[in-house]
Amino acid sequence: MRALAAFALVVAAAAAHGQTYKWKDAAGVTHYSDTPPAKGAAQVLRPDSRPAASPSLPYELARAAKLHPVTLYTTARCDACDRGRALLHSRGIPFAEKTVNTAEDREQLHRVGGKDELPLLVVGNRQMTGFAAGTWNEALDFASYPRKTMLPPGYQTGTAEAAAPASLPAPPPRSPAAPAPNAAAAQAEQQQPRQQPQPKKTPPDFQF
Repeated sequence: MRALAAFALVVAAAAAHGQTYKWKDAAGVTHYSDTPPAKGAAQVLRPDSRPAASPSLPYELARAAKLHPVTLYTTARCDACDRGRALLHSRGIPFAEKTVNTAEDREQLHRVGGKDELPLLVVGNRQMTGFAAGTWNEALDFASYPRKTMLPPGYQTGTAEAAAPASLPAPPPRSPAAPAPNAAAAQAEQQQPRQQPQPKKTPPDFQF
């Protein structure tokens, strides 16, 4: 039991540094550490330098976020949007923020049922236009979100991105391919005598 606890402490400490080494010594014993193994190690199995995963949410909060995901639509220079964002942060609500700053973003806002008024808060299937602390808190309570933050340290939420995803530019239109020349028609055209071009009649007042 003590060995298991010691192993857990080593792995936790190594994860905090973002790098874990698993290796075997000369006696064949497997070790875990956050420092490279000694030169006399029989085999280095895996140096793992991947960044530590984002901490998981508590069960109650994770369940609410899964059943009733929260999305906040905002725009630039919007005091009501700032107050709404602050409310979500104060309660520790995991949410996605969509910014509406272009015509494409506005079209996307209309597709989800939003109006030309922001902020728009979407909690599951429920939408609330404009900021009203009482209405927002009531919707979050109904979705079983906790009143006080339960977010673990280091958890990031509310990363803003454009409501309409950036689209790739359309490729230029392709010009139609010229038809292949007919050999017989080309030969017949060469054999015909060429006519001298007739002088064009121009209006009397036309000047060159």
